[in-house]
Amino acid sequence: MDVLTKFTFVIACWAVIFISVADCSNDPSEMSGDSARKLPSVVIPVSQASTLGSFYSLSLSSLFPEDLNEYCIELLSIYRQRYVTYANCLVTYARPVKICQNCYTDFNSLEDIYKNISSDHPGPGNVSCHDSLMRSDRLMLLYALFNQLDEIWRSAACKQCLTKEQEALSNDTVYFMATLNQSLSCFEQYQKNHSELCKDCKASYKKLKALYGRMDKNQTLCIDLEDAMNITQQLWSKNFSCLLPREETVPVIAVSSFMLFLPIIFYLSSFLHSEQKKRKLIHPKRAKSSNSLMNIQDKFN
Repeated sequence: MDVLTKFTFVIACWAVIFISVADCSNDPSEMSGDSARKLPSVVIPVSQASTLGSFYSLSLSSLFPEDLNEYCIELLSIYRQRYVTYANCLVTYARPVKICQNCYTDFNSLEDIYKNISSDHPGPGNVSCHDSLMRSDRLMLLYALFNQLDEIWRSAACKQCLTKEQEALSNDTVYFMATLNQSLSCFEQYQKNHSELCKDCKASYKKLKALYGRMDKNQTLCIDLEDAMNITQQLWSKNFSCLLPREETVPVIAVSSFMLFLPIIFYLSSFLHSEQKKRKLIHPKRAKSSNSLMNIQDKFN
């Protein structure tokens, strides 16, 4: 408001207060009808009345100027919908973890709209929403929100279970899930008889573990497969009390036994070798001494 507007507003407020006090100081019953009708009324200009209304109904959205065009508003609305959809998918498939196999479509949609917003390339009407949506505030909320969900996706290593374009599950992932289902089906069949389960499900479980080890070396595992394998191992060892002897146990025991007895073998061989050497050295000396004695006796004779 300029100076004149402020001055008019103050005068109007004081006039309202003065008339209210005057009206309260006089009893209406003591006033005649004419005098009551002759009371002055304050007329507030329309501009000041609208200013008063805005003051008492303060709203940032109504007072602040709109700095987004229709195209940027539409992108923001799409971002909000896809963000909520993907976050809801993460929560839905949090336990047991199945986010990679169920949420990759939602993540791709969110990533696409984020790239569109953060891109400097102008959209329809030669308009770019990068600055107005991404850099208009100190927090950079859209960037921070996407970065949090993207960090979850990267930490889960979901790309390792999907095709190159993240459009479907990889062949290795599908094969692992099929092998896993074989073991789980066997567990379900013999869950009332643990001894039979440990014997009849040993082959399928052993195959599953070997496949998991190869995929771990090839870096084709994601959080879904890791969590599924952990649960299966707990069922096998804790719930069903089954044991799977490792193939490398026998070589390890053999090598350990050899290393344990190696010092004994070394000292024993050294001792035998030294004794044999002593015998070889003693025999020639005795032979020489006996020959020398015989020579001396011959001389005296």
